[in-house]
Amino acid sequence: MIAPQFPDNEIERQRAVEKYGLLDTLPEESFDNITKLISYICDTPISLITLLDKDRNFLKSHHGVPFNESPREISFCGHAINCEDEIMIVEDSRKDERFHDNPLVADYGAIFYAGVPLVDRDGYKLGTLCVYDHKPRKLTKNQIGAMLTLSKQVMSLYEQKYKNNELKRFQTRLEERNNNLRKFASIVSHDLKSPLANIISLTELLEEENKDNLNEESLQYLEYLKSSSLSLRDYIDGLLKFYKSDNALNNKKEDVDLIHFFEQIRELSGIGIDVEYQYPKDETVIFVNKAALQQVFLNLVTNAVKYNSKDHVLVKISFEEDQKHYKFSILDNGDGISEDDKSKIFELFTTLGKQDRNGNQGSGIGLATVKKIVSYLDGAITVDSTINKGSEFCFTVCKN
Repeated sequence: MIAPQFPDNEIERQRAVEKYGLLDTLPEESFDNITKLISYICDTPISLITLLDKDRNFLKSHHGVPFNESPREISFCGHAINCEDEIMIVEDSRKDERFHDNPLVADYGAIFYAGVPLVDRDGYKLGTLCVYDHKPRKLTKNQIGAMLTLSKQVMSLYEQKYKNNELKRFQTRLEERNNNLRKFASIVSHDLKSPLANIISLTELLEEENKDNLNEESLQYLEYLKSSSLSLRDYIDGLLKFYKSDNALNNKKEDVDLIHFFEQIRELSGIGIDVEYQYPKDETVIFVNKAALQQVFLNLVTNAVKYNSKDHVLVKISFEEDQKHYKFSILDNGDGISEDDKSKIFELFTTLGKQDRNGNQGSGIGLATVKKIVSYLDGAITVDSTINKGSEFCFTVCKN
């Protein structure tokens, strides 16, 4: 017996084998189907999909034998990956000096062998797709063609498994980064809010106690300081809401009475009696994630009132449904959004430089939160708007 030599690029080849994460994994139907098929095509009792590890031949799929690995030093596949041909065929191992006294021949009757190296995109031979028989024989041209074709299918499965593993690793890293970012935002926001509250309080105290001693310019400076602090506070609150909105992104659904729901939105958003607030009065119950839908409506309804400089403020809600979606719209008669700005408003931290009816500028977080939630609900959101006439935000929520 002649033990197979390690290839010259063995270190790099071994890294390539390990990259796929298939060593010591359980049997899988997709691989077992291939070994069953090639065994049938080649009319052989044994077929294997192998990976040559450091000191063993790991059988990712084994049809016709009870074990899932064997020593590399006695493996036929160790010779096959050193072969320059597309397929290595041993018609009678008893007459081949490499195998005639091999334990696989004596103990398992491995007389005939044909193995196709499994070659990755970088040219490394990871293992083989191979067949064994207990008697000397030959393969037909079609059988050889089938082995070559199915070996490529095996490599496609290897590549697919590798990509899936990479996606899982990426998803895990992404979740960790998002969790860290949420913690960071929460901690930083909390640490900023406390001194910021002190600045606002001290500014108001200074203004109150010294209003008779300060000139108009100094009082204006204090007003600027207070206004800037309040804007920063709103920005921090918005940032916290954006990351906390993930708490609403769960699969918990419940029956929601729309009339009661729209009344709750009015109360929670603090809309005064001076706002004309219209909504459907039909008795309708829908099955949705109420917490997520509530966040969407609170943002859109609040914006409809805040960015409206007219004396008469109108907010009109509409609802309809089809087989797949619930469809909502929030129409207002506010200041409107320009055509150029429509594509920007849903981007995080994007502001249009406009002040609301209270003289405050937005943080660019609210509508980004809305889009994130609507997307999670397998819906879509659009806006139609005309400057000085108003806007209509339309969004859908998937029923399933």
